[in-house]
Amino acid sequence: MRLGPTHLVVADVDRAVAWYQAALGLRVHREDVGGAALGDGDETTVVLHEDAQARPAGRHAGLYHYALLYPSREALARAVVRLSAVRTPVHGASDHGTHEAIYLPDPDGNGIELAADRPREAWPGSEESEFARGGPAPLDLEDLLATVAGEEPTTHVDTGLRTGHLHLHVGSIEDGLGFYRDVIGFDVQAQLPSAVFVSAGGYHHHLGFNVWRGQGVPAAPPHVAGLGEWTLELPSDADVAEVRARAQAAGAPVQDRPGGFDVRDPWNTRLAVVMMGA
Repeated sequence: MRLGPTHLVVADVDRAVAWYQAALGLRVHREDVGGAALGDGDETTVVLHEDAQARPAGRHAGLYHYALLYPSREALARAVVRLSAVRTPVHGASDHGTHEAIYLPDPDGNGIELAADRPREAWPGSEESEFARGGPAPLDLEDLLATVAGEEPTTHVDTGLRTGHLHLHVGSIEDGLGFYRDVIGFDVQAQLPSAVFVSAGGYHHHLGFNVWRGQGVPAAPPHVAGLGEWTLELPSDADVAEVRARAQAAGAPVQDRPGGFDVRDPWNTRLAVVMMGA
């Protein structure tokens, strides 16, 4: 299992494309009226959809952040060098033990995490995890940048960029588990009173969801910037059919699409479930 492109609603697609090119070095794979697809030149990770009426997200369900996963620490360090060179503000930086991360918003306020995983054999056990410690450690930026010491800022992102995970605002932890664990089939990796982290295959998390905007927050209203849809890619038609059957049995809204189907969570957030390569 892997995650495919993250689709974002933006108010001005030209402004957003220019920012993603300058700040993150993404390449434009496709651009047309009202939309654009970007990535590393090989795989699309971000798809932008323009809604000229879109306003900043408010107190409702939707995107907290999505993670762009870099193939190495060096690639993440080059991203930091690029951000510094073009004077792009960041909101934070953390060492989660399993991965290192930089946090920043795009021009529409869509949260982004730039991340690089440590090798799995170096991941901390449950007793040493950030949850047991009470939170992540500060990122050792000096050590990270030392991996590319002397390099000039690069024009484009390194190849190998992928979608690492999504993190959502929801209205209920219990309902989030009912959908993402019981219907979609993710395994719980960590559960806190206000947030849950789930994944497949023992990964640290493919999805996080929280109630930090308040218990019972509603679905996003029309015409707000944020998440349009996110994508779950499964290995076979049989895997897609299995998830579809659970969704239909649970009464979740399901709609056909090439290679799979769309389903909406309890807060109307759209998830595309497709076969790899579809």
